[in-house]
Amino acid sequence: MSSYFNETKTIILGYGSYKKIKKSILNKLIRFETLLTAIHYFSFATVGLPYMGVGRNLAYKKTEFFNANGFMNHMSIRSGDDDLFVNQVATSKNTTICISKDSFTESIPETHFKNWINQKRRHISTAKHYKVIHKILLAVLYSSQLFFWVLATTLLIALFKWQIVVCLVFLRLFIQYLIIGFSTKKLGEKDVLYVLPLLEIFLIIIQLTIFINNLISKPNHWK
Repeated sequence: MSSYFNETKTIILGYGSYKKIKKSILNKLIRFETLLTAIHYFSFATVGLPYMGVGRNLAYKKTEFFNANGFMNHMSIRSGDDDLFVNQVATSKNTTICISKDSFTESIPETHFKNWINQKRRHISTAKHYKVIHKILLAVLYSSQLFFWVLATTLLIALFKWQIVVCLVFLRLFIQYLIIGFSTKKLGEKDVLYVLPLLEIFLIIIQLTIFINNLISKPNHWK
């Protein structure tokens, strides 16, 4: 990671993977969600719109930290300090990504579904503190995923021009397999590709449920 620092690049976004657990659906779901999140923040950073990083694999120079007064602006927020720090100070000029396999970290994932859901509730609640442009782009991204599957399912059930709908679904999956397939090779997550459609639909349902729950009640935070 440190080799990516130079005079202008003072923030490095890396990939924080999770340990693979055989014959675990939850583990595949966690690693798929981690992969998609990485694709998103790597892609945004590549086009000049860095918006987040994961504390499991994130590097920045101390000058950036002190110039931004550290985590002072987020002291009242009880989770996601590293995430919000990146959102606050990262720009197209000072941020780059690192996808060298030697830089990857590996963490122990949750093994209980309920604990993972609570963890995701905290992470998603942090997103409301992002910059407006980031919130808009992410809302469009996630809404388009939800809208596509809801519309496709509705049209297929109604048998409305189902041949066209099926073709569009397969076209989308083909493009997904190309993009995500390339990413799984780069990030070492090839096994999640085999059940991509199921994991995506399941993840969309979970994210929507978490979003609604967070509107109704606040997630539990670390004490």
